[in-house]
Amino acid sequence: MSLVRRCSRTACGRPAVATLTYVYADSTAVLGPLATYAEPHCYDLCAEHSERLTAPRGWDVVRLTGASSPSRPTGDDLEALANAVREAARPPERAAGAGGGAGQGGPATGETRRGHLRVLRSPET
Repeated sequence: MSLVRRCSRTACGRPAVATLTYVYADSTAVLGPLATYAEPHCYDLCAEHSERLTAPRGWDVVRLTGASSPSRPTGDDLEALANAVREAARPPERAAGAGGGAGQGGPATGETRRGHLRVLRSPET
């Protein structure tokens, strides 16, 4: 079994670089980057066939950017991902008037917080 997906056009053995999907309700053909998985109602096309694609009369063709070249993460993408991870790891800030330090619950509530867990004290204690 080959790991490289081939063009869906008859007698074309070139590697696929784009995926074609028809949206029949809108009379639209959508040509985008190669899909992650081969879908039964989509067509994988090589660079040559994706550039020469025409749709039936009365239909629109929507070409999503990057259809003929695989997209690579940019420095901005990696920086945005790193910032999102840092933000998710940052402990939530408590309001100044909430009372008590971080990780401590108020004496009236009888609860203590540690990270995302909450310990409730039984009424007997």
